[in-house]
Amino acid sequence: MRLFIGIALSPAVIAELATLTARLQSKADSLRWTGPDSWHITLQFVGSTSREKFDCLLARLGELRLPPVPVRIEELGIFDRAGVFFAGVTLTPELVSLKQRITAAISLCGFVPETRPFRAHITLARAQGEVRVHALRTLGARIQPRPTFTRFLAKELLLYESYLSAAGSRYVIRARFSFAS
Repeated sequence: MRLFIGIALSPAVIAELATLTARLQSKADSLRWTGPDSWHITLQFVGSTSREKFDCLLARLGELRLPPVPVRIEELGIFDRAGVFFAGVTLTPELVSLKQRITAAISLCGFVPETRPFRAHITLARAQGEVRVHALRTLGARIQPRPTFTRFLAKELLLYESYLSAAGSRYVIRARFSFAS
């Protein structure tokens, strides 16, 4: 199993992003657009996992008592090197604390935290090959006016399994963990 931990978006934000991406998409842009069924905010990539570690992961995440977390989508951006067009998520103290608590909990199962800086985002499109930088910059120029997004409270933590294919990744929710009210 290839796993990661994240939070789902609110229906309002999904609708706003769907409207935005429908307006921006072009057959000539050479981008592979993601859809609402794959939009989420990754908090911790876990990676390939044995059944034993999966059971430990479920137990540790189930022990967490977490308050709802305010989420604010900020400006759209581009990761040039990765070829990704994204909606950035504001790193509030609550979101950073949530990430830290998850990392600490799953480390008890032998999972090693990611070393790269945490950059919360929602992947909206991907570009590959030599046209990547041009396609993304052209897309960036089409984003007028800059959108604003509805703020929401994340009320649950999700454990996803990722299936990779040539057509793109597919995500299946393996477990849900409700936040305390």
